[in-house]
Amino acid sequence: MKYTVLGAGAMGLRYGVLLQEAGFDVDFVDTWEPQVETVRQQGGVYVSRDGQNKHLVPVNVYYPEEYKGDPDVLIVFTKQYQLADFLKRCARFFNDKQYVVTCMNGMGHVEKLNEYFPKERLLGGTALIGTVLNKAGDVDFIGPKGAGSMNIANETEKPDEMTHKIVDEFQQAGLNPNLTTNFLGTLMAKVIFNSVINTLCTMFKIRMGEYIQSPVAQKLGVQLIDEAFDVCERAGITLLNTRQEEWETVKYVSTVSNPLHFPSMYQDISKNRQTEVDYINGYIYDLGLKYHYEAKTHDFLRNLVHLAEFAGTFDVDSYMQSVLERDKKAAVKTPEEHVAQA
Repeated sequence: MKYTVLGAGAMGLRYGVLLQEAGFDVDFVDTWEPQVETVRQQGGVYVSRDGQNKHLVPVNVYYPEEYKGDPDVLIVFTKQYQLADFLKRCARFFNDKQYVVTCMNGMGHVEKLNEYFPKERLLGGTALIGTVLNKAGDVDFIGPKGAGSMNIANETEKPDEMTHKIVDEFQQAGLNPNLTTNFLGTLMAKVIFNSVINTLCTMFKIRMGEYIQSPVAQKLGVQLIDEAFDVCERAGITLLNTRQEEWETVKYVSTVSNPLHFPSMYQDISKNRQTEVDYINGYIYDLGLKYHYEAKTHDFLRNLVHLAEFAGTFDVDSYMQSVLERDKKAAVKTPEEHVAQA
């Protein structure tokens, strides 16, 4: 089948490049000008694995307005807050035969995708696959070849022939897909995973392997997992794992699969970009409120991440200059003001 990846960032490139290397026809569509122009100038994207063996992989990349391809499957990897505009710009080449696969972080994307694609042709996935975009046109696959895995489910929870074909071709590409028939449970499992790893590693600027070595890692992780499970139970969402299994997944991925990985939220905040915390910890908290439950730890972490975002963009020099000017102005008083103060 022919694939088109919407969003040629870290994960979009990993999925697309692996499918291309497995022999499938792949195009990329992106709206970030530095990425599109750099890849075109280089004649492809530089790919390394754990920082080693950097090499150029030729790829085809387009802006939405110029793309003329007719893919069988669209793979969506944008940021949550970018998705609505991205889909609007790409809608001109959507048709009623295409299937769409999304493995985005957080929640909120399914409703936006359903505006263009019916449930029968939408597959939701969760990827436990670490990838870093070093800069425009330069991506690093974390972990050895074949590392990482993903869960995937058709939104109808009734896999059809096309769903099985997509899963088979993802397997050929080494993405290690696991087909489930629990759509919301599949998506929420990754949200819970990210609510632990992404926020904690981001706040303290550490890799997953560093986090898991901490003597308080389990206590922090289990507290967040328990709150999230409490929310899902009240919302009637059956998760793929038990609470203990969810912690074991966090532990395994941090220890074995991706110990050297900085989560995507850290990558965003380190480059002064907006994070997706509102779609992860914030989503868990907001969902809990609908069922009269407060996931307070998730809300606390959401606000801490927003504080870190603010700190990263705060102009200290301008602020100090304004304070100095204010104090200088306050020190200059008329004789009458001095008499009145005395």
